[in-house]
Amino acid sequence: MDISIIIPVYNEENTISDAMEMLRPLTGRCEILFVDGGSTDRTVSMISDEFRVISSLKGRANQMNQGAVSSSGKVLFFLHCDSILPDSALEQINEVMRDHRAGYFGIRFTSGSLLMKCCAFMSNLRAGTRGIVFGDQGIFTDRELFFEVGMFPAIALMEDYQFSLNLRKMQVRPGRTRERICTSDRRFGEGNVNRLRVMWNMHRLRFLYRKGLSADEIARMYRDIR
Repeated sequence: MDISIIIPVYNEENTISDAMEMLRPLTGRCEILFVDGGSTDRTVSMISDEFRVISSLKGRANQMNQGAVSSSGKVLFFLHCDSILPDSALEQINEVMRDHRAGYFGIRFTSGSLLMKCCAFMSNLRAGTRGIVFGDQGIFTDRELFFEVGMFPAIALMEDYQFSLNLRKMQVRPGRTRERICTSDRRFGEGNVNRLRVMWNMHRLRFLYRKGLSADEIARMYRDIR
């Protein structure tokens, strides 16, 4: 299958070199698009000419949607810039897509702490039992399905959560790859106390979103907890 890897970036000069190094062996085997949301640092200038770069309005949903519109693949794979793929990522995506219209990678974090291992376990359990997948788990979907579901909702936060809810309403059950994606735990901060606080607040914000609090208000609260 033709796969387009879509990576939204914004001020990622500290991670972009590692991302390119990881993706370089995949050039020629799939389409790779970096979607910049108006970076004010050196991110765009650091991206090698061997990769395609497009511009978008800032916001992860806007960037991923623009990447999808600009791509050509039959399968759209949305990847965070600080995630690390297993070597056989493309093959595993193809395996899942033989029997599913959408899929994801199980997740593990770069930190070896017991707390982050527990967090990864709960994320994988949630995805497996409820079909709720977050962006750091590497969401991929059939191109037709992506546009059929209405793309990622253009909201300030929770776009991946709402996307999963929309897929579930359509009774689309995502499949999971054999290996896991490795993701940075930088958004959780340093130390177990901070990490627990962020985890609890993220759970609370998802609850408030389900109860009808606007995504704009959720985004403001999310910035506060970080």
